[in-house]
Amino acid sequence: MKKMLITILIVLTAIFYIFIVPHEPLAIKIIFKLIPMVLIIFYAFRRLPASPEPALRFVVIGLFFCMLGDGFIAVSFVAGLGAFLVGHLFYLTGFFKMSRMSKLRLSAIIPIGFYSLIIGSQLIASLSEGGNDALVIPVMAYMLVISLMALSSILTGNKRAIAGSILFVISDSILSWNMFVSDIVYSDVFIMTTYYSAQFLIADSLASFGESAGEKAAILDVKQQL
Repeated sequence: MKKMLITILIVLTAIFYIFIVPHEPLAIKIIFKLIPMVLIIFYAFRRLPASPEPALRFVVIGLFFCMLGDGFIAVSFVAGLGAFLVGHLFYLTGFFKMSRMSKLRLSAIIPIGFYSLIIGSQLIASLSEGGNDALVIPVMAYMLVISLMALSSILTGNKRAIAGSILFVISDSILSWNMFVSDIVYSDVFIMTTYYSAQFLIADSLASFGESAGEKAAILDVKQQL
């Protein structure tokens, strides 16, 4: 019941921010932008097992830094980008620690790399043409990290984490394309809808990761007893 209530609150506050909260004053807009993330982090804590392994804690820390990015990016693109980059570093560290390698999963590096190459080359061209050469390296570094984050989630085999990471890539792609390449109709709606969905799915994946860890621990206990 509590899980459903928190989920409903996340959805309602996200809808309120996306469709109702005005752009000004900026302080009010930032506060309402952060409310869904605060609830998502609270939801993530409730999805953690009683004794979470370090990898799960890394994912929660990633959520926290992304929330900081939400606030920073409203006043400074570079500061926001930096906070999100740190968040993704925590995500990919946590996911890599829970990864289960296979040739099929590792082959995801091909479509991810191809997609990043297409988007990245267009962004570099647009940034250079617009006189934003100073942003080229930070943006490319961010693209590399978020691509690795997406790959690391795929290596876990966790469907919710994979869906969340892919939605995060889509959200950031829309954001960067709209900012530097060309305007996208209803970009704000698409960016925040995919973003909140991504963060919620990543938070929700913690429970299934915890169950997997518990099963592994139980198997190890049985082996030790034998």
